[in-house]
Amino acid sequence: MSDWTLHPDRALPADPATRPVAREIYETTRDLPIVSMHGHVDVAAFADDTPFGDPAQLFVVPDHYLTRMLVSQGTPLPALGVGPEGAPGLEKDPRAIWRRFCEGWKHFRGTPTRYWIEHELVEIFGITRRPSAETADAIYDQLAERLEDPAFRPRALLDEFRIEVIATTDPAWSDLAQHQRLAQELKGLDGTGTPGSARVLPTFRPDPLLHPARPGWRDDVARLATASGIEIGGYAAYLDALRERRRAFVAAGGTATDHGHLSADTTPLPDDVAAELFARALARGEVTAEENAAFSGHMLFQMAAMSCEDGLVMQLHPGVLRDHDPERFATFGPDKGYDIPVVTEYANGLRPVLNAFGHAENFRMIAFTVDEDVYSRELAPLAGVYPALRLGAPWWFLDEPDAMRRFREAATGTAGFSNTSGFVDDTRAFCSIPARHDLNRRVDAGFLARLVVEHRLELDEAVDTAADLAYHLPKKAYAPPSA
Repeated sequence: MSDWTLHPDRALPADPATRPVAREIYETTRDLPIVSMHGHVDVAAFADDTPFGDPAQLFVVPDHYLTRMLVSQGTPLPALGVGPEGAPGLEKDPRAIWRRFCEGWKHFRGTPTRYWIEHELVEIFGITRRPSAETADAIYDQLAERLEDPAFRPRALLDEFRIEVIATTDPAWSDLAQHQRLAQELKGLDGTGTPGSARVLPTFRPDPLLHPARPGWRDDVARLATASGIEIGGYAAYLDALRERRRAFVAAGGTATDHGHLSADTTPLPDDVAAELFARALARGEVTAEENAAFSGHMLFQMAAMSCEDGLVMQLHPGVLRDHDPERFATFGPDKGYDIPVVTEYANGLRPVLNAFGHAENFRMIAFTVDEDVYSRELAPLAGVYPALRLGAPWWFLDEPDAMRRFREAATGTAGFSNTSGFVDDTRAFCSIPARHDLNRRVDAGFLARLVVEHRLELDEAVDTAADLAYHLPKKAYAPPSA
């Protein structure tokens, strides 16, 4: 059997007139630095710079994109090494976990997960055999050997992957000590980084604090109080504590907040109503589902108001029903593949924030969706008129080639390119970052090539736009408006 290789034109258009143009455009962006402004790689990976674990821990166990597919084919999560200590059937042997993944390789055909993992295995780790039951052990051994090489430690891979800047996602009560240390220790791509020039940025994620019906909410408010140094006895102190923590994130190099609410509603409550609801929830844990939804929408408005004060870019990721299976959530916890998209409304939901701050000089919101029907109907028209709003890239269930193409087709006519944020990879799997950005650059090259071939864009304009989408727009979108 010949060595496993990847086609150089993968994900480019099949049309013979368009493909050469797409190839030319893609070649101008393929080696541009990566600006990874939204993701979930743990900051400790860079702060400690310890070697990655075994292949199963690197590729399989933490990746819910991967595990959910195998679960759908009958492999239980514990057999993939996912579960609390002592869970029945919890697999501890990483080689056995890797074998189960390789045996299920066929199930990933046609998925973006396959594209990402192919890229990682072939382009990063030099694997020459396709995963299967027969090749699993040999691939495992080769990966394990590579992972022992210091060149495959997280900090070294920042340079290898050409990652200019990467943002983590951090709870509001994080002490940010690791970020502060990294700002002193990490150098930029040119090797000349100066102290304080953060390359790994924190992102302020206050979600657990904005939903008073959430289990553990009062404990999380106590964490906020401790981290901020502000005793939270009521609603006003709660807002002050959030402001204080946001200031700490700005001081540590943060440029953005992130909000993963179910709804895009941003309707503010009267102050006295919000204060009474907060006090009752804090004292007795009494809050209805309707009150919880109203308070969370109100707090999104407050987060927008605070962004006008401190300049943090506000990311909104609504429309996902988290933990669809309560039994699996109780056993395995969140982020195990049971989050499901729902229909989401934006025109009315975002109206309070956009009416209040949509033209404010020091406010920027990036709105994402997993309900692609709203691209052309709501989000592109909104981003196409409000200066403060940018349209986020296809995210989560939509970060695959066909959905990316549909995004450009649906949004470009109304929002153009300049009102979009550039690509975000939204990943916990560090080694998939270059693969994800590469796929997006190929898809954008194909879309732009079609405009050139149809004489709707000149080639030099397409090349310029491709660089914007891959590099310049994300830097601009995630820089505070005052920068």
